[in-house]
Amino acid sequence: MNKIKYITPVLLFTASLSSFSQEDDNSLGALITDRPDATESPSTIPVGYIQVETGAFYESFEDNNIKNETYTYNTTLVRLGLLDYLELRIGWDFVESKFNGFDDDLSGFNPLLLGAKIAISEEKGCIPEIGFLSHLYLPFTAGNDYKPENTAVDFRFSFAHTLNEKSSLSYNLGAQLGDDSPEAAYVYTLSYGHGITDKLGAYVELYGDLPENNKANHLWDAGFTYLLSNNVQLDATMGSSITKGQDILLSGGISFRLPTKKN
Repeated sequence: MNKIKYITPVLLFTASLSSFSQEDDNSLGALITDRPDATESPSTIPVGYIQVETGAFYESFEDNNIKNETYTYNTTLVRLGLLDYLELRIGWDFVESKFNGFDDDLSGFNPLLLGAKIAISEEKGCIPEIGFLSHLYLPFTAGNDYKPENTAVDFRFSFAHTLNEKSSLSYNLGAQLGDDSPEAAYVYTLSYGHGITDKLGAYVELYGDLPENNKANHLWDAGFTYLLSNNVQLDATMGSSITKGQDILLSGGISFRLPTKKN
């Protein structure tokens, strides 16, 4: 199966989005996204706007001579600004997993994500910008291969510090309960971002989870973002795990912001 065909339509759509966004480039400043890293920003979407963050990623892991390859398509998160401090979040993605030596592949939709983000406070001196977000993962929306028996839930507090005109430090702390497991896992992320130019940015990140009754999982990733305009951003990422669990992660995507109604 040619994986490129899933990504090409998105990239072709970029040109028209960039053209549209020129009309509103200066009114809101550059968009702030929750991709490509695992760290969620504390900022919410402006009222009257919708932001779509989508892409695809590939990851692989080999253990005991069995290689597991996972392709995740259409990793779409839709964010809608409801109030000055509140946004609605809906996400869904399609997954395909292959195991060498086995004939049966897994494929289907993951549970739909439904949640909200609240902007708690703005940055003031050494006090960071703070936000809170939480999600439900609804099992009845998933494909048979990825359908859990129970609803999963997560929450996290998000923090961001401006270090200087070009650099920032962001981090998340929270917990998640899901995958039909009775134990909770505590979640952390730490991301450093740097603006190389006005349009090109880079980041490096450490993230992971600490289950209550199992070994911790620690991973890293790094990547680039590129602003086609203040309302359209491209991204590319690679990463791997520090502990056992992931050999490589490759990801690419696009984010864009649109008004919900025409002025």
